[in-house]
Amino acid sequence: MRNNQSWVTEFILVGFQLSADMGLLLFWIFSLFYVLSLLANGMILGLIWLDQRLHTPMYFFLSQLAIIDMSFACNNVPKMLGNLVKQEKTIFFGPCIFQMFLYLTCAAADCLILVAMSYDRYVAICHPLQYTVIMNWRVCAFLAIASWTGGFLLTLLQVVLLLRLPFCGPQVVNHIFCEILSVLKLACADTWINEIGMLASGAFVMVGPLSLMLVSYTRILWVILKMQSGEGCRKAFSTCSSHLCVVGLYFGIGMVFYLVPGGTQREEQQKTLSLFYGLFNPLLNPFIYSLRNTQVKSAFYRVLQKKRSL
Repeated sequence: MRNNQSWVTEFILVGFQLSADMGLLLFWIFSLFYVLSLLANGMILGLIWLDQRLHTPMYFFLSQLAIIDMSFACNNVPKMLGNLVKQEKTIFFGPCIFQMFLYLTCAAADCLILVAMSYDRYVAICHPLQYTVIMNWRVCAFLAIASWTGGFLLTLLQVVLLLRLPFCGPQVVNHIFCEILSVLKLACADTWINEIGMLASGAFVMVGPLSLMLVSYTRILWVILKMQSGEGCRKAFSTCSSHLCVVGLYFGIGMVFYLVPGGTQREEQQKTLSLFYGLFNPLLNPFIYSLRNTQVKSAFYRVLQKKRSL
C-alpha cells in the first residue's frame, strides 16, 4: 500500500483567511514591524560589539537573544508577507523542512538562553563578590554553545522522526508557516511517536527551564527582601523585571501553543499566537531589555559622538 502512495513535493500554506484589501493592509503593517525588529536588534548587536563597556556576561546573553530574534523574523516573516499579497501560497518540501528546523532550533535555544540569563542574574544578586569569578567568559561561552547545541539536537531528532513519515496528501498546511504540528497532521501514517517526542521536547525546553528559573528567582527574591538599602532593592528589581516580563510572555504562549490539546478553533488562535514569535517578540525584546537601559543609551550616544567627530 505504501508503494502506491505519491510523495508530496510541496505544501500549500493556508495562512489567514482575509480579503485582498485586508491582506494588503496587513502586509504593510507587518513589513514595518519586520524592518523595525531587524533594525532594533541589529543596533543592539552593533552597540554590544562596538562598546567595550557592554562586554559583560549580561550583554553577551542579550546579543545571543538578539541573534535568535533576528533568525525568528527572517525565517518566518518573509514567506508570510508574500502569502498575504499573492494567490499561490505554495512552499516546496525542502524549504518547508528547513523553515521548520530553524524555527524549532531558535525556539529551543531561546528557552535555554533565558535560563542562562536567569542564572547570570542569580549570581550577580546572590553572589556579587564572586560574580566575575563564577561568570567568566569560559562559562558564558559554554552556556551559549550548550543552548544552541541543545536546540539543534532536539530539533534534529524531531525532523528525523518527521522525515520517516510518508506524505501522500492532502497538501494543505493550516498555518502561516511550516509549523511541525500542522505538518504532522498531513502524514499518511500513525504519528504517535512524533507526538510523544514533541511532548517530551516541549517539557525539556519549557517545563524544565521554567522550573530552574523559578528556583533562581525564588532565591533572588529572598536576597532582595533581606536588603536594607532601598537603592539596592530598586536596582535588583530593575535588572530582573525585564527578564521576568519576557519569560512570562514567551513561556506562557509556548505552553499554550504546544502543551495544550488543539482543536479547530485553537488552530486559528495559534496562527495569531505564532505572530508573537516572528514579529512582536523580536520587536519588543530590544525595547524591554536594552533600549530603555541607561548603559545601552549611553553606548548609543557615545557611538553617535564618535561619528560626529570623524
